[in-house]
Amino acid sequence: MNANDRAITALVMVAHGMVHTYELSIPIFVALWLLEFSVIDLGIVTLEVTTASLGVVVTVGYGLFGLGALPGGILVDRLGSRRLITVCLLGMAVSFLLLAMAPSVVVITLALVLWGVSASVYHPAGLSLVSKGVVERGSGFAYHGIAGNVGIGIGPLVAATSLLFLEWRTVAAILAVPAVIAAVYASRSDIDPQAATESQTGGGTDSKADTGVESVGEFLAESRTLFAGSFALVFLVVMCSGLFYRGFLTFLPELLSRLEGFDPIPIAALIPETLQSVLGVDPAAGESLAPGDYFYSGLLLVGVVGQYVGGKLTDRLPVEYGLAAGFSGLAVLALVFLPAASLGIGPLAVVGVLMGMFLFVVQPLYQATVAEYTPAGTRGLSYGYTYLGVFGVGALGGTIAGVILEYFNESALFLTLAGFAIVGAATGLYLGHKNGRS
Repeated sequence: MNANDRAITALVMVAHGMVHTYELSIPIFVALWLLEFSVIDLGIVTLEVTTASLGVVVTVGYGLFGLGALPGGILVDRLGSRRLITVCLLGMAVSFLLLAMAPSVVVITLALVLWGVSASVYHPAGLSLVSKGVVERGSGFAYHGIAGNVGIGIGPLVAATSLLFLEWRTVAAILAVPAVIAAVYASRSDIDPQAATESQTGGGTDSKADTGVESVGEFLAESRTLFAGSFALVFLVVMCSGLFYRGFLTFLPELLSRLEGFDPIPIAALIPETLQSVLGVDPAAGESLAPGDYFYSGLLLVGVVGQYVGGKLTDRLPVEYGLAAGFSGLAVLALVFLPAASLGIGPLAVVGVLMGMFLFVVQPLYQATVAEYTPAGTRGLSYGYTYLGVFGVGALGGTIAGVILEYFNESALFLTLAGFAIVGAATGLYLGHKNGRS
């Protein structure tokens, strides 16, 4: 990587890690909100605070995180990636400061809405910046993904550990500080956001490199152009990835809790009696650790390796066939997950490690595929559609998984997940054959 590649990669790694740290720290607070608040006062009606009502509150923020990616992509092409990354970081910081001061669930909802809107612009902005500014694009995507996985795995653990010693409002306020620092860094970073595009075109740009979408009519026209070509198949691939991702992870901790060897472990059993009173541990309280949660976090952390491997593969083989291989691996692992679980923790751990890798191998591959199949000038719009598919349509994976588990069984769920992966693999093979990749 040259100096500009490294500068851009460092910027997007910091921002990507922040986005997913905040995303996965929110559920840590939910259990505390259930204890602290009893009603949601909407003025004309009062609702009881339950897991269902708080689930709706959190879903609003997460929903905007996905739905906002499309308008975010349009803004990227008009305003530039670095500016939007800075706004994203500042918006997330303000949202967590508002969360820290929230006197009610209504204000918590407003804070999560602000977080969702702010975070939604990141993926089209960050990925567009890598695709147009980093010459070694595959490595840039790999490091970008690694940082996201670190945020996914470490963020919730940091929040949960901090809550052992601090009140949740204090933790929320502290979490806002790194985003402010990162925003200052983003605004002052010295980067050339068009370096890769210029090098590929001999110092010029493609026909859409400097324009972007300027009107509703042009948005509709560019969207039709994108989906009239091979991008429609790329969009199918990213939807398969999102559906598999949410469908597998949403209920994984609950599924693990049913398995032998994942029974809750009393915290008092892990701490010597002489330290229990010092640490405020009451054996009679029945507090326990859930081994499945740590298996879940470990699986997400293993994704760091998957992101790195996937990014390197984009520089070494046609991305279409990389996608086919990655999704094929996911299909096989989905089919053997439950049989491995029946054999014990050891075989399940092996399958879990492989699942964590393959789950994230495909991400830099489809990110690079989007760059291959779209013009630079509408790259932000393209990534907006991409993350509308991954986080928006993909969010339905959780609903699909819940319905299957409610009315059918675990085997049906994993067969469905394998089906998503097979569709993704077949689409990758078709794209490679269609475009004459060898």
